[in-house]
Amino acid sequence: MKDLSQEEWQKKLQEDEKAVILDVRTQEEVDEGYIPEAKNIDIYKGQGFINEVEKLDKSKHYYIYCRSGKRSAQACSLLDQMGFEETYNLLGGFSEWEGETIED
Repeated sequence: MKDLSQEEWQKKLQEDEKAVILDVRTQEEVDEGYIPEAKNIDIYKGQGFINEVEKLDKSKHYYIYCRSGKRSAQACSLLDQMGFEETYNLLGGFSEWEGETIED
């Protein structure tokens, strides 16, 4: 896991052909807005979260965010333990995100 500032995260994401964005917030939080192309897997779903993560391609690079950066750091750590080699945590999370967003 590597913690990245918003600027570092966006730059690395744009250059990474293996990038996958993961949003680990709740559905209610996602409904208020999310980063384009993000896949939502709620970390609070416990075993449901693990089951969804197990379906992911370990050869990809995962850019993970939540509201503040705490849950996404936990998710990065968990993915690392599960054998994912490239995980990046967005410091400050969605609450400090200044990039493009989508609202449902």
